[in-house]
Amino acid sequence: MLVCEASFTVDLGEHGYFIGFDDYDFPPEMPFGWRCGPATQATAVVLPTTDTGPLQMTVQIHDSPPRPESGDGRELPEELSLLTETSTFYLATIGQGDFWDAWPEEQPPFQAPPPAADSGGWVRMRLYCHVDNPQPGIGDHGERHLIQLWSAPQTLPVHPDISAADRWARVEYAADMAKRGEHYFATYPYTYGDEVD
Repeated sequence: MLVCEASFTVDLGEHGYFIGFDDYDFPPEMPFGWRCGPATQATAVVLPTTDTGPLQMTVQIHDSPPRPESGDGRELPEELSLLTETSTFYLATIGQGDFWDAWPEEQPPFQAPPPAADSGGWVRMRLYCHVDNPQPGIGDHGERHLIQLWSAPQTLPVHPDISAADRWARVEYAADMAKRGEHYFATYPYTYGDEVD
């Protein structure tokens, strides 16, 4: 049964958004080829078609698994399990090197779904996506996401197969992430009076 629901518009950053039950950081891998993938056990990153544009989002909390949605030209849903490390539901857009809280101020914060006896603190997340214009780019693409959450034991994720190009994009992202800790140095001449070092 539906416990609560919120619908609102999110202005996206360049790299999608985070959802989950913990603070966020850039994930060690991106789910290229999927709509969503785990960032940590408690958070997921979602990759929309729209780049720096509006996205209509509906978030639903259920007390049991909701019936599958159909029609409306939606893509097949994806699912994954999230651990409720905190009870508060977080939503943040991902920009260039930063995150911005995206939960609307006029909406009261959502709490984790009511725990099920056998869930072990895990929540199941189902994501539906509809896009009027499937070509990636900036501006309004008529993109709508429906996110459904309910308590359930951890189970395997549900995603489509990915292409060789998606696999390569994941490898490149992981390589870029490995370089984030490297230090780069540059030497500049230092002038003191008329002397040059």
